[in-house]
Amino acid sequence: MASVGQELLDVPLPEMVMKLGLGVAEAQRALDENSVETAKMLADAKVPLVLSITQNIAEDGSVSYNNQDPVDVSLLQIGLMPTFYQFAEATIEVTMDIKTTTSRETNVKVSAKAKVGFSMWSASVKTDVSHNRKFGKEVHGTSRLVTRMVPVPPPPRIEPVLSVVDNRPQPTE
Repeated sequence: MASVGQELLDVPLPEMVMKLGLGVAEAQRALDENSVETAKMLADAKVPLVLSITQNIAEDGSVSYNNQDPVDVSLLQIGLMPTFYQFAEATIEVTMDIKTTTSRETNVKVSAKAKVGFSMWSASVKTDVSHNRKFGKEVHGTSRLVTRMVPVPPPPRIEPVLSVVDNRPQPTE
């Protein structure tokens, strides 16, 4: 019969850890692919946007506005970014309760018959011995897998770089 220590050693912990690691890697890949698909969708979705409005204040204090026609820009260009996640922690918790019981039962039955006669005595003894051994083992186990995901900033190169080229003539002094 295996000992309690052996029962604990038989738990395939390395296999559980390996499967947890592979599961986290597969889940991380799926999360990253989802974020990339979201970035593509944000880059492809266009909305009309007025990029600049100029407010002119005249010498008399009157205010007028000059604005450009709307330009189609992507949602990514106006600052909507996909959310990226990463696994910050993964825990396997295994609890095992092993109970082993052994009991032995021995029954002895003795019966005697005695005959007493004239100057003679005889007896017969009958013995009936039975043995009964019982073994019992109860194993209770629970396991729990806990993961914690946290949002992280998008990769730095996903955000578009805004460059301004002003070709207007500059006032000379």
